[in-house]
Amino acid sequence: MTLILDPDEPAGWREAQPAASGGHSGPRLTDGLNPEQREAVEYRGPALLIVAGAGSGKTRVLTHRIASLIESREAWPSQILAITFTNKAAAEMRERVEALLGEGASGMWISTFHSACVRILRREAETIGMSSTFTIYDSADQRTILKRIIKELDADTMGFTPASAQSKISKLKNELADVETYARNANTNDPQEVMFLEIFRQYTRRLRAASAFDFDDLIAETVYLFRAFPKVAALYQRRFRHILVDEYQDTNHAQYSLIHELTRAVPREIVAELDQHGILVRGLTDASGSIPGASLTVVGDSDQSIYAFRGADIRNISEFERDFPGARVVLLEQNYRSTQNILSAANAVISNNFDRKEKKLWTADGDGDKITGYTGYTAHDEAQFIADEIESLHRDGTAYRDIAVFYRTNAQTRALEEIFVRSALPYRVVGGTKFYERAEIKDAMAYLIAVANPVDELALRRILNTPKRGIGPATETALASFAEQNDLTFRQAMRAADGLGLGPKVTAAISALANVLDEAAAMLVPSAEGIEARTNVGAAKVSDVLVFLMERSGLLDALRNSRDPQDETRAENVEELVAQTRDFDRENPGATLVDFLTQVSLVAAADELDDASGTVSLMTLHTAKGLEYHAVFLTGIEEGLLPHQMSASEPGGPAEERRLFYVGITRARKRLYLSLAMSRAQFGEVAVAMPSRYLQEIPEGLIDWRQSPGMATSRGGTQPRALNARRDGGAWGTRDRDLERFSVTKAAKPKTEWANRVTGTVRDNGDLTLAAGDRIRHTDFGDGKVTQVTGEGTKRIAHVSFDTAGQKKLLIKIAPIEKL
Repeated sequence: MTLILDPDEPAGWREAQPAASGGHSGPRLTDGLNPEQREAVEYRGPALLIVAGAGSGKTRVLTHRIASLIESREAWPSQILAITFTNKAAAEMRERVEALLGEGASGMWISTFHSACVRILRREAETIGMSSTFTIYDSADQRTILKRIIKELDADTMGFTPASAQSKISKLKNELADVETYARNANTNDPQEVMFLEIFRQYTRRLRAASAFDFDDLIAETVYLFRAFPKVAALYQRRFRHILVDEYQDTNHAQYSLIHELTRAVPREIVAELDQHGILVRGLTDASGSIPGASLTVVGDSDQSIYAFRGADIRNISEFERDFPGARVVLLEQNYRSTQNILSAANAVISNNFDRKEKKLWTADGDGDKITGYTGYTAHDEAQFIADEIESLHRDGTAYRDIAVFYRTNAQTRALEEIFVRSALPYRVVGGTKFYERAEIKDAMAYLIAVANPVDELALRRILNTPKRGIGPATETALASFAEQNDLTFRQAMRAADGLGLGPKVTAAISALANVLDEAAAMLVPSAEGIEARTNVGAAKVSDVLVFLMERSGLLDALRNSRDPQDETRAENVEELVAQTRDFDRENPGATLVDFLTQVSLVAAADELDDASGTVSLMTLHTAKGLEYHAVFLTGIEEGLLPHQMSASEPGGPAEERRLFYVGITRARKRLYLSLAMSRAQFGEVAVAMPSRYLQEIPEGLIDWRQSPGMATSRGGTQPRALNARRDGGAWGTRDRDLERFSVTKAAKPKTEWANRVTGTVRDNGDLTLAAGDRIRHTDFGDGKVTQVTGEGTKRIAHVSFDTAGQKKLLIKIAPIEKL
């Protein structure tokens, strides 16, 4: 009789059943698997690397491998540790194994890295001097503690913020560097480093005093536990005989080290000690008396390693065979998701990366439709094309929920959201906040609102200490009380701040802000000529007012100079808002600040559209990993966006950006669209956009290029008009000349001669009612007939058949239409 240790059993162990002869799973578990999948399920050895291409059925292989180990009685469920990166993936894997085995699967450890470590640490907490009821601090808790520490140390005067300190501490912990390790290597002559060391030290002390771990501690402390207490490690090394890790290319150094600790052999002397303590080891030892390391199976794809910014190390998978000599490698290349045209494009792009295991994805499902390429004049033109194509796909039977739009940066959503709302397309921004709901955009808009409407106290309170001016809640309350007692507005109280006795520094800060707002308001006053003509002649443009406010308030500088890496993105978003106001000024000559605020509020208020078939998903390429859709739109395929300008000059940056493009391509099942613009507003300026270098890597015959009609032509229409279409012989030599022709400095505004051009007009139609059969006139689309009206209240949508522009859906509340 062989006894197997099972810490979940009250007695500590239970009887093992004999393994099935040959150690292979029965035919039921390998039915329907291709030869490579079957090999991955049936292989038995110390180490197995499954290189699973996108859509190659890796989850099926993992679950069938686990099921085969249990069904063949080579392992108890409790001897299996399967690690995934998300709770959703863990739940799916558990459900699939239970569907194959029924109740026989109970007792497995299928969890995330963090969940597995929590279970271990709760059991072994006393060994490292912690309570088993330790608290786990989330990101908000961490920032609260760091905020207090930074305030007590006056570290904010040196540029430290809770977010920047949290980011650096997290990075160190993921490299297994604790505060003492950092102290040994710190440069004590650098005041910044000395201050950070003190922040790190106090943070560590406070967590320890509170018997708390943060998320990064969970893995790091487990590794420390195993290294400091080999006998404790031995209990888990002997228990888990089969360890399986999904998404191995995304592991960081701490996670990699944890796997190595768990797969170490247990030395003979520790085995003997375990035996003396009544922990049965019979049947697990080899001829030398040691317990061999657990069998390790890792699944991943170096071509989908896109999380270097989170600490993921691609070397963990690319050097797996060096770390585990003799490891078997199985390539899964047959794809069950995409058409061959999509896969051929993905293969061609990723083949330009070096230091990767060569593989070619293929499918038995045929070539499918060609990829559609589109070159718009502007980002709005690009967005309108996407909206029109989505409507076409929807009319042909594709549900909105089966369509996704991907982009490299969150700032790109602005044009997409604007056009989607105007086109009455239901959408949701996945894994992010909608453009107008982002804190930094709300801050910038609050400045504009405070200028346009001086009695808006909410806007004034929002910007009073944004960016930080040393004006605290007590001062804000004092201002509000003074205003109420003296029958003044909050803005008037700010102007009279020197009479409140608040102290010279705070008083100066309040007065300076009040002066900035007054100066901005003065910019909006029209000239005498304009007043007589009842126009806005002589008044500053909306974009000029916003730029003035952002510069004089210091908001943009505060974001740009922040040590928080996320503030760089926030600054880009504010600059994108500046670009939007410039578009507004150009498209609406003579329009006022109130007109702009009205347009934004209408767009923002009407963007929660619903539809019986779901919503179109908008997300970054990083968020898209692991998902799949019937139709995928990859937008902004331009230099500076993909590859992103921040990554293009970094070592390994272009290769990771190419992997990001590859991930985006391989999310599409049947239809793939690649789009770019000839000019794009970035950092507040309109500039010529260059096609991405990655477009050149896709074979010419795979893409059907389209482009804007009208003036967006090349060589009088005798050759492909897309800027990135290949010229004779595949050369791209004429690209620069074409770009020069379309430079926005040559023509401030293109001739918009095509039917689906983007309108710059939004209006409030009040209670306008439309019914089927009504004739309407649209500012851009001309005359048309209403075929049906759907939705309620402010979300009423008119379905219109235009005489020249075809079928459109319009949000009645804001569409530039009139009833004929």
